[in-house]
Amino acid sequence: MRKALLAVLALLLIAAAAFFIFAPAYVERGANVVDGKPLPEISQEARDLHATLTIVDLHSDTLLWNRDMLDRSDYGHMDLPRLQDGNVALQIFSSVTKSPQNQNYDSNPSDTDQLTALVVGQLQPLRTWNSLLERTLYHAEKLDRAVAQSPAGLIKVEAASDLARLLELRGAAQDKPVGAIFSAEGLHSLEGDIASLQRVYDAGMRMAGITHFFDNELAGSMHGEAKGGLTDFGRDVIRQMEEMGMIVDIAHCSRQCVTEILALARRPVVSSHGGVQATCAVNRNLSDEHIRGVAATGGIIGIGYWEGAVCDTSPRAIARAMKHVRDLVGVEQVALGSDYDGSVTVRFDTAGLVHVTQALLDEGFTEDEIRAVMGGNAIRVIREGLVPLADLPVPAEEGAPG
Repeated sequence: MRKALLAVLALLLIAAAAFFIFAPAYVERGANVVDGKPLPEISQEARDLHATLTIVDLHSDTLLWNRDMLDRSDYGHMDLPRLQDGNVALQIFSSVTKSPQNQNYDSNPSDTDQLTALVVGQLQPLRTWNSLLERTLYHAEKLDRAVAQSPAGLIKVEAASDLARLLELRGAAQDKPVGAIFSAEGLHSLEGDIASLQRVYDAGMRMAGITHFFDNELAGSMHGEAKGGLTDFGRDVIRQMEEMGMIVDIAHCSRQCVTEILALARRPVVSSHGGVQATCAVNRNLSDEHIRGVAATGGIIGIGYWEGAVCDTSPRAIARAMKHVRDLVGVEQVALGSDYDGSVTVRFDTAGLVHVTQALLDEGFTEDEIRAVMGGNAIRVIREGLVPLADLPVPAEEGAPG
C-alpha cells in the first residue's frame, strides 16, 4: 500500500512539474500568433531606408509571458534578438495585471480575472497571486533583470538623459542597443491608492494606460459595463502623472473617458495601440473627433497590427490607418503601436517591421514622413513627457522680451 501511495504521489509530482513547465508556453503559443499569410516582396529601397530609421513601438505585452526576452524564441512576437533584427531603437513594455473572463470588445465585468491562473501557472512569487500592484512590481523586476543581464543590448529609459544616451550609443555602436520603457495596461494596479503611483514610478514606470478591458477606480473602459468617464480618483492620478513626468495613455478608455482626459490634459497624450474608426469601425478605435483632440495636445496615435485595430493583418491595412491620421491632422501625430504579445494574431513579428516601411512607401509616404511615423514622432513626445512638469521651460508671455 505504501509503495502504491508513493507511486501515485510521484506521478502527481511529475504531472504538476509538466504542467508548470509546459502549460504557460502552450497557452502563449495559442495566444500570440503569426498568421503566416502572404506578405508583399520587400524592395531594396525599403530595406535601405529601414536600416537608417530610429524605430519606436509604443506597446507590447511581452512581460506578461514566461519567456526570457533576451533569448530568441520560435513563438510569440518579440524578444531582444528579434527587436534587433527589426532595427527597433526603443520599445515600450506594458504591465498587464488583470483580464476578465471571456474577454471581448463589447462589455466585460470588473470582478473576474483570468490572469490569476497564468500567474500561478508561471510560479510567480506568492505576493503576486492576489495583488495587482505586486504583479506590476514583479513585471518591473523582470525588466530590470533583463537590462542587468544584457547591459550592452537592453537599456532602461527613465529620463530624457537616458533617451539621449541611448540615441548616442545607437549612433556609435555596431551592435545597436535597444531602449526599454516600462508602462502599464490600466492603472487598476494602483488598487485605488494614490500612494501606489509613486511606487510604480520608483519602479521605473514612465507611461500608463488608464483602463484596460473593464471599468476601474479611475475611469470607464470602452469595453466595460458602465463605460463612464473619469472619477475624482482618476483625475487626481492624471494630474499627478503629468506632474511626475509619466505619459498618459488613453488606449482602451471609454469615449467619455477620452473626451475628459483630452480636456484635462496639460501635456501630450498618447493612444499607444489601436486604430481609427475611419478605416476599421471597431469600438476601441478612435473617432476623427478624438484624433483631432489627441493632435491638439501634441500627442501621438500608435496604430496596431491586428484585426481589431485595422480590420486585417496586412501591412497595407496598417499603412492606410496611418494615412488617415496623416491626412486628417498631420504626419506628426502618427506612430507605431503593435500590441505584440498582447494575445493578438498578426502577419509578422517584430523582426519583420520592414514590412511597415514598405507599406508606407507603397501608400506614397515620403522618406521624411516615414522617419516621423516609424519613431521620430514618438521620440519627440517621449523626450518631453519624461520631464517632470516643474522642470519644463516656461513659455515666454506674448509680447514679453526674450
